[in-house]
Amino acid sequence: MTNTTMIEAILAIFLLTNLMLAASSRLLHGIRIVAAQGLLLGILPLFLACQHGLNGHLIAATVINIVIKGIALPFLLMYAMRKANIKRELEPLTGYVTSILIVLIFFALSFYVANKLPIPGTGYRLAMPVSFATVLSGLFIIISRRKALTQTIGFLTMENGIALFGSGMLLNTGLVIEFGILLDVFVLVFIMGIAILQINHEFQHIDADRLNTLDEKGGEQ
Repeated sequence: MTNTTMIEAILAIFLLTNLMLAASSRLLHGIRIVAAQGLLLGILPLFLACQHGLNGHLIAATVINIVIKGIALPFLLMYAMRKANIKRELEPLTGYVTSILIVLIFFALSFYVANKLPIPGTGYRLAMPVSFATVLSGLFIIISRRKALTQTIGFLTMENGIALFGSGMLLNTGLVIEFGILLDVFVLVFIMGIAILQINHEFQHIDADRLNTLDEKGGEQ
C-alpha cells in the first residue's frame, strides 16, 4: 500500500469519526473519538514525511498532535466527566438520526466547495474537504448539544479540522498557526473543566440549555 493510499485512508477515517461523533450519546465515546482524531493527526505527518522529506515542522506536528490532542486533552475531559459524574447526552437539541443526516450534508457541501477552490500542487485534494467537514461537524456539535462537556468536544473537533487543513495542505505557516490555536483550545478546555465541576456542584447538572432559564435569584424559572 502506497503512502498516498495511506494518507487517503487516514482522511477517510477522519470523515467516519465525524459521523460517529454525531451519532454518539455517550460522552466517554465522544472523548475517545476526538482522541482518535488527535492520533490520526499525529500519524498523518509521518506519511507526508515519507513523500516530502522529514523536517522540523512535520516532527513538531506529530509530537504536538499525539501528546496533547491524542492524550493530554482527552485525559482532562475524562477527568472532568468523572468528577461531574455524567455519562450521556440524553436530550440533544437535534436527534441523533437527524444529526447524522446533517453531517452527511456537511460532507457533500464541503466536497462541493473544495472542488471549486484551487488546491496547491503540494497539497492533497481530500485534505481540504475533509478539514472543512470536520470544522462544520464540530460547530454543529457545539450548537446542537446541551451538555457543556459535549460542547467542549465540539470545540476540539473544530480545532482538529483546522489542524488537518494545515497538515494536509502542507502549509509552511501551519505550525505557527497551530501553536496559537492549540494554546487557545488548551486554555478553553482547562477553563471549561473548572466551570463544569463548579456548575455541577451548584446546580446538580451541567445542562447548558437549562442554565438559560435561571432567574436572578439563581433558581430555575
